[in-house]
Amino acid sequence: MRYILFLIFFGFLVSCKPAINQETRIKEDVHFLASDKLEGRQTGTKGEKAAADYIVKRFKELGLNPKGTEGFIQPFTFKPKTNPHEEVKFDVNGDGTITGNNVIGYTDNKAKNTVVIGAHYDHLGYGGEGSLYRDSIKAVHNGADDNASGIAILLNLAAKLKGKNTNNNYLFMAFSGEEMGLLGSNYFVKNPTIDTKKVSYMINLDMVGRLKKDSALAVYGTGTSPIFKQTLKSHNNNFKLIEHESGVGPSDYTSFYLADMPVLHFFTGQHEDYHRPSDDAEKLNYDGMEIISKYIFNIITDLDNNGKLAFRKTKNDSNNSPRFKVGMGVVPDYMFDGKGMRIDGISEDKPAQKAGLKKGDIVVKLGDSTVVDMMSYMRALSVFKKGDKSKVVVNRKGTEVEKDIQF
Repeated sequence: MRYILFLIFFGFLVSCKPAINQETRIKEDVHFLASDKLEGRQTGTKGEKAAADYIVKRFKELGLNPKGTEGFIQPFTFKPKTNPHEEVKFDVNGDGTITGNNVIGYTDNKAKNTVVIGAHYDHLGYGGEGSLYRDSIKAVHNGADDNASGIAILLNLAAKLKGKNTNNNYLFMAFSGEEMGLLGSNYFVKNPTIDTKKVSYMINLDMVGRLKKDSALAVYGTGTSPIFKQTLKSHNNNFKLIEHESGVGPSDYTSFYLADMPVLHFFTGQHEDYHRPSDDAEKLNYDGMEIISKYIFNIITDLDNNGKLAFRKTKNDSNNSPRFKVGMGVVPDYMFDGKGMRIDGISEDKPAQKAGLKKGDIVVKLGDSTVVDMMSYMRALSVFKKGDKSKVVVNRKGTEVEKDIQF
């Protein structure tokens, strides 16, 4: 009898255990994905697999249905590029291949159309070709902002959307292989697990963890559907929006745009920790991440009754980008919308540092060319070759400063 009473009492305690609030786990998700034990989540490594397992677990907690080819997982095997201009070949049988894993969950609201929400979860491992870290000692590149932040907001949106805005289905995708060239998203678009002709639009989240004091939020793809600009504007009470119309850029939304799907890509800007071991969880703005998540949720809510959104091709800005043989060794501030090109970071032992340029300097003249924006800066840079000497003029806290620079 005592044993039966104990079981009843134990069952009562278990039933009274409070449910986990899935909408308050942004920080928890980032800290796990950006921990040292995942060793930088490089595609094809144990760290990437551990991250994928964690995302599968979270998808299950959120009540999502598996929509990969192996449960929640969609593996893809490829030959690493030997020529950076050569298209990656996916090869499931050849030797010397790497296997990455997309993680895909689905909310089936029995709707006609589907909204895709995506973010990549892979990063650089211990560095390698994409790293801007120049120390000889190997170090884990945890990628808290790039892109544990995007995955954390994706999971938060999955929680917010549960049972809401049911005029669309939702496909939540955690891509791998992004750092190697948008491989996971490219593979999915060519091997979809849903009917992509019924995708209304795609939202991409990449580096959304560093909302700054000026609340600048970049949104790419605003020209890929006629409805986007007004929708973004009508729900914006918090941000200094920096809009880019093009559907082509250096993140996974490009794969969907090139398959004729409207896209919106959210980004809070570059910083000195980008592609370095110092991109750690402690440096993220978690309140800002929650504000961004709420903003995107409101956009999704507004679009819930609009059916399948119209797609519109945009001018591909990258086609007009000049080619250059040298660099200054700076991280541009892509969120800056003033006159010139503002420097957001300086690389060690590069021309800019040797010339005495500093973070926050705004390049207004390079050689004989006036610099008014990023494109004019790239055009000015494109005329130089290695060994050339020139002058660079920067606006430093309101004062113009001229420096000698050698490329």
